[in-house]
Amino acid sequence: MSKKSSAPVLPKALPVNAVLGLSDPAEGDWTRMRGLQYSSLARVTTLRVGAHALASLGVCWIYFGTVHWAFLLAWLGTLGATLYYGARIDADLVDADRRRIGRDEVQRQTVGAIANALAWVIPMAFFAPYGSDLAKMELWAICAMLMTACAVMLPAVPLANLMFTGIVGLASLASFAYTLTFEMMIVSLLFIAVVVKGAIENARSFLTARVAEAGMAERNEVVSLLLKEFEEGEADWLWQIDTSRRVRSASPRFAFALGLGPDEIDGKSFIQLVAGPAWETGMFPPSLHDLAERLKRRESFSNLLVRVTIGGNQRWWELSGTPKLDDNGNFDGFRGVGSDVTHERESSEKIAHMARYDTLSGLPNRMMITEALGEAMRYADQWRTRCAFLMIDLDRFKAVNDTLGHLVGDQLLAKVSERLRSICSDNELCGRLGGDEFAIVVKDASDPTRVGRIANAIIEVLSRPYEIDHHTLYIGASVGSATGPRDGTTVETLMRNADLALYRSKEEGGGQHFKYEPELHALAEERRKLEFSLRRALERNEFLLNYQPVVDAKDENIVSFEALLRWNSDEHGFVSPAKFIPLAEDTRLIVPIGEWVLREACREAARWPAHVKVAVNVSGEQLLDTQFIPSVVNALSISGLPAQRLELEVTESIFVRDAVTARAALEQIMALGCGIALDDFGTGYSSLAYIRNLRFSTIKVDRSFVQGAATGSPESLAIIRAVVAMAESLDMSTTAEGVETDAELNVIRQLGCRKIQGYYYGRPMPALEARGLFATPTLQRATA
Repeated sequence: MSKKSSAPVLPKALPVNAVLGLSDPAEGDWTRMRGLQYSSLARVTTLRVGAHALASLGVCWIYFGTVHWAFLLAWLGTLGATLYYGARIDADLVDADRRRIGRDEVQRQTVGAIANALAWVIPMAFFAPYGSDLAKMELWAICAMLMTACAVMLPAVPLANLMFTGIVGLASLASFAYTLTFEMMIVSLLFIAVVVKGAIENARSFLTARVAEAGMAERNEVVSLLLKEFEEGEADWLWQIDTSRRVRSASPRFAFALGLGPDEIDGKSFIQLVAGPAWETGMFPPSLHDLAERLKRRESFSNLLVRVTIGGNQRWWELSGTPKLDDNGNFDGFRGVGSDVTHERESSEKIAHMARYDTLSGLPNRMMITEALGEAMRYADQWRTRCAFLMIDLDRFKAVNDTLGHLVGDQLLAKVSERLRSICSDNELCGRLGGDEFAIVVKDASDPTRVGRIANAIIEVLSRPYEIDHHTLYIGASVGSATGPRDGTTVETLMRNADLALYRSKEEGGGQHFKYEPELHALAEERRKLEFSLRRALERNEFLLNYQPVVDAKDENIVSFEALLRWNSDEHGFVSPAKFIPLAEDTRLIVPIGEWVLREACREAARWPAHVKVAVNVSGEQLLDTQFIPSVVNALSISGLPAQRLELEVTESIFVRDAVTARAALEQIMALGCGIALDDFGTGYSSLAYIRNLRFSTIKVDRSFVQGAATGSPESLAIIRAVVAMAESLDMSTTAEGVETDAELNVIRQLGCRKIQGYYYGRPMPALEARGLFATPTLQRATA
């Protein structure tokens, strides 16, 4: 029952000012209380008018002959007018208990009482002086009767009673004072006090009774609503059993819940009806056992969840029951209420499942994996065994996801999940941590070779090809593992150490399994410190550029320099680019660092001869940044370097991440007049689609092919010939990287590469030293 009564709250206390209507306390709905007060006036209007009429006739009888009849008639008219006015007000207030009574209506009723009282002052003031002392006493008796009658008949409006009693009483006191009848003054004063006190107490009793009646009416209404709602409810029903636990007085709704008619279940065993086939076998579910025990012990129960079998189907009932007693206090069975909560139960179970399982793969999620690892660690601690935790990261999954879309990526993750599930035994729990990260909890890893076998199986199985939407996909897996309690005594520690081992596997190129080693912490700490220093390197001016010359293969003249970033840290000294460049890309610091490189390289190149270009390496993070094109324009405009003298070097990996955005950015750069060089061609995906769709200015042949060609490798020779021929046909230039010996130089010249870069002609050098090379027309060869 979720509904609440909208009835106003009745007051609990009745202060005098509130009873008189002089104030409305904050507690309780006094507007409604006024309605209960004044609605009763209409019921005594006739009696009140009749009392005043009899009293007025008595006055006329006393003073007839003493007071001129015209005055008596005028007074009767005045009194009748006040009574008529009051009766009209009473009639308007007859429905006050069903509405809110206004302050103006209360004031009108009080004004009517005052007018009526003033009408009775007239005989006291004008008739009494002309009569005898006996007539005066008779008039006082009539007024006292009226005051008493008002207090008795009008308990609902004590303020009107007090007004009438006060005005008429004061007039009587004045009259007795005028004639110096002091004993009557005292009697009148005492009488007035008694009437006032009685009127207030009578009013309080009246209101207390009305509050009780209204409260009872509200409770009856609430009970009626509850019963009506219960009877109209679709899932709730009443049940009743006798001392033998047999159904008695079966309600139609209870019978419907059992799938039978009321006559079919009356007198049948309650437990038998809900047990189904379990009644014959005795294999009751625990919840039904619990119900039977409570009935046997004759104890009350509430919201007991019981699994029952109705018509061969499993259902869930929520039952509440209490023992009932006969007139002698003896146990007479049970009665209670029940409802079918099967749908609610299934919904809660579904929610609980969703909270613990990954919706895409159907594997346990991070929360359940964490719980399982905690249980495995407790088991290992109890039985002095070992447990293990393996973290798995998919290699090259991001390339699939970015090139073929998330739908294919999700299907691939589902297939990966199936393969991982097939590897695990009862001793292992496999789950998905999120994204392309998975984990396996090994409950008992006492066998020292167990973890290695699982990790190798993971790498081997996940590296097999996948067939999805007519695509044959190849990915791999990197695995990091930690063994408890050796590598950690808490869940958090073990998971963190396995993650460190996984990171080591990814650093080594992926497709491998690494176990946690204590020195990994030192490497992680070193990386953290290096990242902290890298974030401040720009502010501290710790970066510098070196320039490596690129020469024409025929005349050996310098045609360009490649700008290479170097970092000389105050804390770490000279840091290898192989260490800080990947870190900068992971943290996206490569974007502001790359902007600085562009500005500095263009500024330096502006000092060189007009025919010499500068080449700047650009990472995927930079190219996909929305501010990259403006940063190129800004670098050119600030330095004054013509766009034709700037060449940006990119690798094929940028197309794997977001080919559409990368291509659009490169086309805008070429529209500015800048050249685009494809670096390390032949070592990545080597898709000819990139070269077909974009007109690169230069294709750079990786040094591995140069070295292979110098040693006579047929494959390397064939690849270089093919690249040179393709570049010539597409009007592109070729640059051979890593030339260091005479043999390599001769082979490259014979194969037709136009430009040469390598230690043979110069190592990367500071800007001032690079400028000095322009003093000689031909670059001096370095000694091998």
